[in-house]
Amino acid sequence: MQLNLPPQRFNAKRFFDVVISGAVLVLLSPLLLFMAFAVKTTSPGPVFFMGKRIGRGGIAFHIIKFRTMVKNAERIGSTITAEGDPRVTRIGRFLRRTKLDEFPTLINILKGEMSLVGPRPETPPWIPLYTPQERNVLLVQPGITSPATIQYRHEEKLLAGKTIEEAYPPIMRDKLRIELEYLQTRSLMGDLKIVAQTLLAIVHRHTPEQPLHHSHSSCESTGTRPRKQPATRGRNER
Repeated sequence: MQLNLPPQRFNAKRFFDVVISGAVLVLLSPLLLFMAFAVKTTSPGPVFFMGKRIGRGGIAFHIIKFRTMVKNAERIGSTITAEGDPRVTRIGRFLRRTKLDEFPTLINILKGEMSLVGPRPETPPWIPLYTPQERNVLLVQPGITSPATIQYRHEEKLLAGKTIEEAYPPIMRDKLRIELEYLQTRSLMGDLKIVAQTLLAIVHRHTPEQPLHHSHSSCESTGTRPRKQPATRGRNER
């Protein structure tokens, strides 16, 4: 699969990423400072969650988000986060619901580790389960949003009452299928449409069409290694 953009299109996409990310960080800096203050003063722990993810070329990096869970959440519970998880702080519930916890990830874009639109980066333990075809998502920069992100935007509700072993591998496969379809036809105009759809999804929060399988949402940690499952297909705090 050839996914490399021509130089002109790649430069246009990078210019779009940097301009939009920089502008949002500057324009919303008062709000971001207030959110940082709220996170720090309402529960013990750091302001930011920095989770290890696998990016372009299989290179690891740390995604930056506002912390939404109690300190050392990964040590006192599951590596997944379902609706009603008591480890999520009060301010964290608001940030997760509104997706405001994602704003610091714009820093990853400015650093060149991510893009506004692209396959969501996965935690290291799941990468070995990718098929050769699915590994094509690692040929491009991961993104903050994507068609799969929109489709599975209510992951925590979909996950309720399920375990990671039964819930995530099938949905991982479905997400990767959606991401690969996006990569086949991606364009700058298409990315603009996806950004607009993401904003509308956050604002309206319509009940999503139920996918065939359900997704997971892992806690603020590097995650534990999943048990391999024969013939299984497949948010952490993404």
